[in-house]
Amino acid sequence: MPRDKSKPSRGGAGSPGGHKRRPERPALRTPPGKPLPAKVGPERTTARGEKPGGKAPQFRPAGSGVAALYGIHAVREALRAGRRQLLAVYATEAAAAKLADDIARARLCPQIVEAEDLARRLGAGAVHQGVMLEASALPPLDITDIELCSGMVLVLDQITDPHNVGAILRTAAAFGVDGVVMTRRHAPDLAGIVAKAASGGLEHVAVASVTNLARALDRLGESGYLRIGLDSEADLSLAKAPLRRPLALVLGGEGKGLRRLSREKCDLLARLDMPGAIKSLNVSNACAVALTLMQTKEPG
Repeated sequence: MPRDKSKPSRGGAGSPGGHKRRPERPALRTPPGKPLPAKVGPERTTARGEKPGGKAPQFRPAGSGVAALYGIHAVREALRAGRRQLLAVYATEAAAAKLADDIARARLCPQIVEAEDLARRLGAGAVHQGVMLEASALPPLDITDIELCSGMVLVLDQITDPHNVGAILRTAAAFGVDGVVMTRRHAPDLAGIVAKAASGGLEHVAVASVTNLARALDRLGESGYLRIGLDSEADLSLAKAPLRRPLALVLGGEGKGLRRLSREKCDLLARLDMPGAIKSLNVSNACAVALTLMQTKEPG
């Protein structure tokens, strides 16, 4: 008798035209008043193809020769200045949106991370503002690479606090100083805290690192620079000092001030007159005051 084709076959997997029946899944039940769960789609991933909250981003390790710059202003100026080889940008969604135009112009694709990821890489105390740029270090410069424009150069005599150095670089950029001369040893790395404190100024100032500061001061003198050492105990007031350009302002390290040989290499030692009870300033603040005086004082 021929099979009624209107009836479904009950044959097993080996039966002609049969199909193995799968057990039916129970219907999805939800409490009254609650909507059904949304349909699950593809999971959002970062630019590196990783799931948020999943595998941690693969940062380049500290000490690999790569400069890690962080903070909105420091990263923005590094992206714009074009003095470095730019490797990767890691940013939270908010920071990536804030820097979107600059990142696009630099032809980079931001790798979206969480703020906690950046804190693990940079340290809990780093004020990263949700963004970090991995880039090459600035090219090393010599004193002869400093171009004479404003006629003012800063010389840092073993200033070691990265916050102070960063603030000085920011001030130098604001005043259009031609360059900053500092020692290779007893000086902070020109990245990280220095770049953050400089707030972008690091990208706009020529920084020459030297082995011997006394010889560097000799070379500046031979090139016609008036070398003025800032010293709170000096007899001469900077406001009354006979200034001319080109001029090199020599700043001493925190606490100890100018070293003996640096003092001897200066043409003049000058102080800042403080009318209040405190007669000395933090070195970065003293630098800003001194540059203001030199900017407004007519060379004589």
